[in-house]
Amino acid sequence: MAELKFGSEYFDAKDTLTCGQTFRFREVENGFKVFSADKACRIKTDGEYTYLYCADQDVEYFKHYFDIKRDYAGIFSSALSESEDILKKSAIVGKGIRILNQDKTETLFSFIISQNNNIPRIKGIIERLCTALGDKKEFEGETYCTFPTPEKMASVDVDFYKSIGLGYRAEYVYRLSKSICDGYNIQNLDSLSTVELNKQLLFIYGVGKKVADCVSLFGFHRSDAFPVDTWIEKVYVDDFNGTLKDRAKIAEWFVDRFKDNSGYFQQYLFHYKRIMEKSSKTE
Repeated sequence: MAELKFGSEYFDAKDTLTCGQTFRFREVENGFKVFSADKACRIKTDGEYTYLYCADQDVEYFKHYFDIKRDYAGIFSSALSESEDILKKSAIVGKGIRILNQDKTETLFSFIISQNNNIPRIKGIIERLCTALGDKKEFEGETYCTFPTPEKMASVDVDFYKSIGLGYRAEYVYRLSKSICDGYNIQNLDSLSTVELNKQLLFIYGVGKKVADCVSLFGFHRSDAFPVDTWIEKVYVDDFNGTLKDRAKIAEWFVDRFKDNSGYFQQYLFHYKRIMEKSSKTE
């Protein structure tokens, strides 16, 4: 078992995991257990440091997964240099957030499942999917299930997906798994520009603009993508005095404004707005 230690100023385990970019994690007594594709790790932030525990052979995978090599101090400084007070406040509160480098196939399926869904329900569906179709492995003495291969996912029918709670999304997941088994290669999209990547994702049955933006940012790490949901729409209206009504156009507006920092700033703003709104409701 490997133990890695990183400064926590720009790497907070909880903020990174709970800001809506990933669903396969759970809080445990000593941090969080995180599952990605067929691998697992444990991570915790304790004071000035964030600690990562994983199998020796998975060290490079999780260093990449948590985007260790990127200069988040520079991204944070860029946010502080912008004119909008809301962005500065958001960056200060969310400076420990990192954008993960997730498995592309898992990310695509996960965000198709996420449509019109809340996070606890999304996590439950994905957990049931992994339990039913994934392989069993062990980490720190505990059995977990891997994210299933497209072949396993194509081996069951639409009714199975409905039985684990996907509802109308069942057809989307089934058709995508069949398409991948028939030769559709998600990895081939990596060479495309973000605009072209987005267009190609929109050709997938069941993928709309928000899902395409989420997959671009959280699966392909395209930082010039800006997913717009209810929270971001509120930021746009409340804090940027925006007048656009179409979320796709709002996303384009933010990307035009923040360029290659768009995705990082989106996470700062999303995290901050959600915290502020929830705290105001408890006062």
